Amino acid sequence: MASMLHEGLLVLFRNRPRLAPELLQDALGLTLPVWSEARVESAEFTQVVPTEYRADLVILLSNGQPIFAIVVEVQLSRDEDKRKSWPLYLTSLRSRVGCPTALLVVAPDAAIAKWCAQPIELGHPGFTLQPLVAGPDSIPVVVDKQAAEQDPELAVLSAMAHGQREEVGAAIAQAVIGASRGLDADRSSFYVDLAVSSLSEAARRALEALMKSGSYEYQTEFVGQWIAKGRQEGLQEGLQEGLQEGLQQGLQQGLHDGELTALFEVLDARGLEVDDSTRERLRACTDLSQLKLWLRKAVTVDSVQELFTPGPAPKPAGRKASKQGRSTKSPKSRTKR
Repeated sequence: MASMLHEGLLVLFRNRPRLAPELLQDALGLTLPVWSEARVESAEFTQVVPTEYRADLVILLSNGQPIFAIVVEVQLSRDEDKRKSWPLYLTSLRSRVGCPTALLVVAPDAAIAKWCAQPIELGHPGFTLQPLVAGPDSIPVVVDKQAAEQDPELAVLSAMAHGQREEVGAAIAQAVIGASRGLDADRSSFYVDLAVSSLSEAARRALEALMKSGSYEYQTEFVGQWIAKGRQEGLQEGLQEGLQEGLQQGLQQGLHDGELTALFEVLDARGLEVDDSTRERLRACTDLSQLKLWLRKAVTVDSVQELFTPGPAPKPAGRKASKQGRSTKSPKSRTKR
């Protein structure tokens, strides 16, 4: 099953097919023919080859007729089998639409992007596929709110490629949240979710601090919901921690009350009167070891005030062993013969 990140990246291109040729032209420097329309085409290639092959996405550029086609592949990990299928995608697509084609690989991770960019040798002289890869080195850092509003999909892609960078992650997410104002509720929610989930922990804290500072101007309804969601998650975590802490405190309180009750019962059984001030002093003690010491002292003291006399509790006197007299045996006399 495709991951949310994989599907999220594809949604950006489905919602804005122009994003693919813009990346090829602006980020990767590829010269494209003049086009007026970009639309999503079928990514199935079963019409050309009997085995089922399916690319992630196909974008067709046209100017009255098809003039250029782009295979968009999202790559989040190394997959040699997938790389082997890329030349087939291009040749099959060219056969189907009858115009030039190019492969655009989107890889937000720098190491994966470098791996994807390796040329694919097909063996035929001059027939080497050089994948065009949009990775962190080529995907722009979008922190300008106007740029994000003009191309929110590119801003989200920027967050997914650079969100782990503490110095820019929060600013990119801020731009995405600002751009989400002009989108429908579902699209806005999804884009902000993608952007925020791509941030490092440090970048998330920076974004939260920015939003709490009052300097953040895009207090949209969804952002409020996002903050509330974070607070709810924090509340649940706090409840779990509080439950554990409460159980521990309850155990300690139970031990405390048990020692205190035993102390009062011993004093009462021995006829030692406890006045109100002393009773409050004993109740106010939260040191379990001190209560245990007083309980041991209560067995031997002659007055309640002696409980507070410094020093350890006296040990109960042990029974003295009775002395046994030594029996004197007279030496046996030897009879002389």
